[in-house]
Amino acid sequence: MNPLSPSPLSGRRTKPTPFWHLLCLLLGAGSLGAEVPRSAEYAAVQERLAQGWNTWDVSSVAAQVLLPEGFTVRIGLKHNSALYADRFLAAAQLGRRGKGEEDVIPGPHTWDGSYTDMQVVWQGDSYRLETAHDGGDLVMLATPLGPKKAALPDSLVVSAGVLWNREGGAFREGDHIAFRTGARTLRVYWTGREEPTSALPVSAPHYAGLFLEPIGVSTGRPRSVEEIRAVLKRMRPAGNGVAQAIESVMGWDTLYDPSKARVISPVSRLWSEGWGGYVLFDWDTFFAASLASTGDRDLAYADAIETLREETPQGFVPNYARAGGWKSDDRSEPPVGAVTVLGLFRTFHDTWLLRDTFDALLSWNRWWDQHRQMDGYLVLGSDPSNIPADPDDPAIGTLQGAKYESGLDNSPLYDHVPFDPKTGKIAVADVGLMGLYVADCQALAQIAGELGKRGEESELSLRAGRYLESLKTLWDEKSGIFLNKDLKTGAFIPRMAPTSFYPLLAKAATPEQAARMVREHLLNPSEFGGEWMIPSIARSDPAFKDQEYWRGRIWGPMNYLVYLGLRNYDQPEARRELASKSLALFNKEWAEKGHVHENYNAITGEGDDVTSSDRFYHWGALLGLIDHLENPVGPAAAQPNGR
Repeated sequence: MNPLSPSPLSGRRTKPTPFWHLLCLLLGAGSLGAEVPRSAEYAAVQERLAQGWNTWDVSSVAAQVLLPEGFTVRIGLKHNSALYADRFLAAAQLGRRGKGEEDVIPGPHTWDGSYTDMQVVWQGDSYRLETAHDGGDLVMLATPLGPKKAALPDSLVVSAGVLWNREGGAFREGDHIAFRTGARTLRVYWTGREEPTSALPVSAPHYAGLFLEPIGVSTGRPRSVEEIRAVLKRMRPAGNGVAQAIESVMGWDTLYDPSKARVISPVSRLWSEGWGGYVLFDWDTFFAASLASTGDRDLAYADAIETLREETPQGFVPNYARAGGWKSDDRSEPPVGAVTVLGLFRTFHDTWLLRDTFDALLSWNRWWDQHRQMDGYLVLGSDPSNIPADPDDPAIGTLQGAKYESGLDNSPLYDHVPFDPKTGKIAVADVGLMGLYVADCQALAQIAGELGKRGEESELSLRAGRYLESLKTLWDEKSGIFLNKDLKTGAFIPRMAPTSFYPLLAKAATPEQAARMVREHLLNPSEFGGEWMIPSIARSDPAFKDQEYWRGRIWGPMNYLVYLGLRNYDQPEARRELASKSLALFNKEWAEKGHVHENYNAITGEGDDVTSSDRFYHWGALLGLIDHLENPVGPAAAQPNGR
């Protein structure tokens, strides 16, 4: 995530320059080249995922889309009491913050979209929208919520159409709207009473009527409101545990990308909409695979494999891959792929997953060793010479580009560090990167062993051992923790972050060192302990007070990686405390507002205190995943808005 580059949080958009796009297509160059073909097993995964009604459309959570046909039914709201002009909410989106924009409060969302529930607050009024499957049919129930603040009642608008240039169309026919393709006809009915409306900006076939009472929508055959309520009651999921919360978060953030005919889970709908339709960040989407593994094997596989299928011609998984075919050809992001894939294999035991991902993981692993090695350590960088480069990305070949490779875009760890603009590298032995990389080598060696690739297994084991020995030299006995080292001066950089604990993932610390790190630093309330854990820079660091992005705020992935490291050591008390405090942080705004934040204030536990924290960013649910792993049947996660 690049807060300093154009993002939906700043209201700016990026888009590829047409000339460059055309030139690269003609030359077959760079990121726009051919992708790795899908295996038969993985093609079947995507075929199973891309079926049925769900919130597939990135532009609105108040729209249901039927795959593979692309039929869509969308709920809109017309506000009739605006002074001088009516207002129309054609699409509802999660996480908006602007004045006059809608506030969507998400409720339960099952993996397959068989039930969804949300509230929309807009222009002083609000309504609830529930959807469910009744066999192959869709039912929807929109309910106005009081008290009404507008002078005139709103109008509910139900429109129907076909997305993504798919075959067929939608037509009004008497009491229903009909979808037609060469293969099938599907009818849509509603329970409302139509009223004429003025200047309604909807070109598709639609119903419109005053929204004074619950209005139902159904496909296949007409259903009354009571019949629809019975379906909703039957399909509404029971329970409110952490697994159900993760399911809802992932359900709302999973969509269909028609450009590559795939189901994926980008970090958030706002980021995807702002980047032209989708954006896949490297480690974010691997973490999405881990989240999905709690309940949907196919989605977990899709998120891991699609991230690897974005690998660049240079052989690495890019920091980002966005709509239009553009990728960060200059830089990668933290290598968590092999650990993720091995975790999926241990959960589901499908050897074909290892076979499908191994070559890309090996290429990426070798790339780090070949392109980011300095004096026996790994460093961060941004390669300015890689072509083609995203013309809208000003960070290429700069210190900021190298910082982006860390995934910790504005972290104080990289304030005033030595940077060589000729090589594009930061001359700092990076503890976090090396801890993750050694763990990557170790996991990939195990994958090679499972596949019977003895030569690659030996290669990876030797590489893991070599960097493990280098990593051990970054232990600072005086401080009692692992620290980054300035390779120009040879001196340790005294700043501490959760990355100082990543060597636990690689088992680089002795049991005594691990115990000291936990006792003196992790649970120390003046550094990383306290009510809200774990700040992204030590509380004792001058930058902690900034509480802006990676400068002191709490991030789900950091807590998650530290927790995974603790599992390698006999530290049950530290694991339990981290799990319980992470869950409390997740529940705080999830229960109150239905928010799952990109990051949280380490002093107050708030996520809404800054505009640079996306309100619905799936990796915030990693805070709940920690508890799910520590207590498989443990404390409950609250349902948003008291549901």
